[in-house]
Amino acid sequence: MNLYILGIWDGHDSGAAIIKGNRILVAINEERLTRRKLEIKFPEKSIQTCLNAVNITPEDIGAVAVSTFDFSKTLARVFPATKEDYYLIRRRKKRPGMFSTLKKRAKYVMTEIGYNTLTKNISRQRICTRLKRLGFAEPDIHLVDHHQCHVAAAAFCSGYDPCTVITIDGIGDALSGTVNTLDQGKLACIHTISGKHSLGIFFEHVTNLMNMRELEDEGKVMALANYAYPVADEENPLLDLIRIDGLDVKCRYGSLRMYQELKNILWHYPSEQFAYMAQRTLERRICELVQNSVNKTGFASVALAGGVFSNIKVNMLLRMLPAVKSCSVFPHMGDGGLALGAALLLNYDLNSITSYDFDAIYWGPDFTDEEIKQAISSRGLTYTFFENIEQETARLIHEGHIVFWMQGRMEYGPRALGNRSILALPGSLEIKDLLNLRLKMRVWYQPFCPSMLEEEAPVYLENYDGLANRFMTMGYMVKPEKRREIEGVISIDGSCRPQIVTAQEPRYEKMLREVKKLTGRGVVLNTSFNIHGEPLVCSPQDAVDTLIKTGNEYLVVGNYVVRNRNHTVS
Repeated sequence: MNLYILGIWDGHDSGAAIIKGNRILVAINEERLTRRKLEIKFPEKSIQTCLNAVNITPEDIGAVAVSTFDFSKTLARVFPATKEDYYLIRRRKKRPGMFSTLKKRAKYVMTEIGYNTLTKNISRQRICTRLKRLGFAEPDIHLVDHHQCHVAAAAFCSGYDPCTVITIDGIGDALSGTVNTLDQGKLACIHTISGKHSLGIFFEHVTNLMNMRELEDEGKVMALANYAYPVADEENPLLDLIRIDGLDVKCRYGSLRMYQELKNILWHYPSEQFAYMAQRTLERRICELVQNSVNKTGFASVALAGGVFSNIKVNMLLRMLPAVKSCSVFPHMGDGGLALGAALLLNYDLNSITSYDFDAIYWGPDFTDEEIKQAISSRGLTYTFFENIEQETARLIHEGHIVFWMQGRMEYGPRALGNRSILALPGSLEIKDLLNLRLKMRVWYQPFCPSMLEEEAPVYLENYDGLANRFMTMGYMVKPEKRREIEGVISIDGSCRPQIVTAQEPRYEKMLREVKKLTGRGVVLNTSFNIHGEPLVCSPQDAVDTLIKTGNEYLVVGNYVVRNRNHTVS
């Protein structure tokens, strides 16, 4: 059946996606439209944006796939104020109340309760009510398992068959992970990991204890770990808290006790060493789990999804495991990818489709020239049209300017992939500091990332395997002799998270080639077009507002260059 299938996720980083046959047509997350980072509300705007993008109505949707229906998620659907309260406290938008500790303890207990017929029926009824408000008459709703949504996304978008498919996150439908196989178009789950033994919750606790926002700032922990004096494994007390038993994760303590034990350990160590020990624990234990999984399945190609695989240092080590032939990480690896994963899983169940065109993931909205010019004029700014906008942008970058760059359809997932990016020269520590402290307004130790032409990858990267890391899901070490050339886009240990740009991104690739003509290297600093704590910009209006708010000088949107003459940063 060649139906339009709508995928929905209405939890942390909610969103929607529409697929048909073996084509992914559109996918977007609600945060880009409400402008609240990692939005948790029902994705009304995402659903409408998806329908508009495909130019269809609710009547054209043949089936709706919705991820996750455990006790905790069902309760949040019945009482949405509970998740809003948690969202505001977690994001430091609201001070904790006198019962916050009890609520947090209850959260961890309730998420360990799985689904049943009652939770499924209640969740379906609540989703149906919300969809009817959006014009869906009698939606055909399918509730699908949280981790199997991650599995479908990882497996069907990897290009691998056969392969080992592994998911690891905090918790969803009472599980924290799974081990699966895809073989001759058939998925099989061979092991599940209980939510009571969660590598994701372990790292979530670490993030929270360091006064960072759990479910959001785990990347800061990974970055800070690079600045620590190393602790030998035999002296790392965190390694004793988690062990791998075959395909299983075994935590010494439950989630509540784990938090207290980690708190006691942190008291003895500086923050950066605690971050190092936590990162090292994650690396060691996940490598063991993946090694054991490949040994069990016999499939050396590995497809990964789940929020823990946003950790690019872990992924780098997995890619280099002797047992792993090739490694793919779904680019929207966290819960924000569940809407698309749900649609893909339902399409597999209904139509046995297991492979999709995944050459480019620019599935967000696009905007016309008229919309662009209207947004610029609405803030009293002027613009200059350039036929060869790539050449003009390269010139600005070469002259040392920081350029806000917005082109075409918005990229899918958490990484800026050259359609909603901030660009600059890659070799300047001065520009790096200016970006961190004045424009992005984030901590100084977070590194920026390079975008590089495919031909530059073997020049700059150690152990480059020829597989283009096009979606910034993998870490690489930069060759020691090349680090000074691009020191603005590497961490202190010489690692980086590159986007390797191919002809699949024609305008961005052309701009990089113009940069190479001027600088001798087809590499730029690329960071997400947003202020820290805000979502990636979506519309021309978002882009113009960010230009004014930050005081940057140049914005390139479509074929137009906007110069902010009241700039404070250049």
